[in-house]
Amino acid sequence: MLANSITPTGSVTKTELARKLGIARSLLYYHHKRPLIDLEVKAQIESVWIKHPAYGHKRLAPELKLNKKRLLRVMHKFGMKPYRRRIHPPPKTDDLGKPAVEIVNVSKILCPIAPYIVWVSDFTYIRFQDKFIYLATVMDLFTREIVGWNIFRFHNSELVLGALRDAVKRTGRTPLYLHSDQGSEYDSQDYDELVKKLTIILSMSDKGSPWQNGFQESFYSQFKVDLGRTDRFEELGELVEAIHQGVVYYNEERRHSSLGNISPAAFHKDYTRRQLSTDKSSNKWGT
Repeated sequence: MLANSITPTGSVTKTELARKLGIARSLLYYHHKRPLIDLEVKAQIESVWIKHPAYGHKRLAPELKLNKKRLLRVMHKFGMKPYRRRIHPPPKTDDLGKPAVEIVNVSKILCPIAPYIVWVSDFTYIRFQDKFIYLATVMDLFTREIVGWNIFRFHNSELVLGALRDAVKRTGRTPLYLHSDQGSEYDSQDYDELVKKLTIILSMSDKGSPWQNGFQESFYSQFKVDLGRTDRFEELGELVEAIHQGVVYYNEERRHSSLGNISPAAFHKDYTRRQLSTDKSSNKWGT
């Protein structure tokens, strides 16, 4: 019977082939939708990466409102990876040979339960053409917000002093503790005098223990990934503007997994709202 369905050109008709296979003729024209859907998901991921190039599948999931396992599968299928550019900073030589001192180290004993208890400070270098510029930041350890920052040509006390002054000016507050490493910038007389004037308790990591200021280390590592290649800037002012925008992006938009996958600013706002609600309830019941 199959021979009777052969066309003059020698091919089998689709009708006869479908009948022999026991399927509807329309299925011979069916194209599986999964590849098309995967291509659409791929395009959506790429659209998010225009603004958030370092987002992995966990941060992409709430952004696209898609299952993170599905996103991970599509990323693996197309060999897609978020931008991961890591730079190892040059070693500091100014601190070698300094004598040990008795200092407070809150990183060993204190986990803040509210804003303005512990601020942590550090700085990093950013290469521009044949030079380096330096970014110093101050982070609130509870909200993970960068509350103050300063960009300077040299890494000295003015670099870190500028960041601290900026933090106090922006927030109108001072913390109980201010934590940093034992770099020469942080044990200068000018820095020590300002901290005491602001009645802040100075805290420092142990020598050779960068993990004791790990939140700042982690911030800089990811910040440089988000900033991208600096050789795309022709003028220093363009880079400085990109750094400022990068800090604002981190505070206002970048999702932070340890904060419930919301931005530091959103986390702080939500915490303040909950505290106000609790205070109103306490006043209502006279407690």
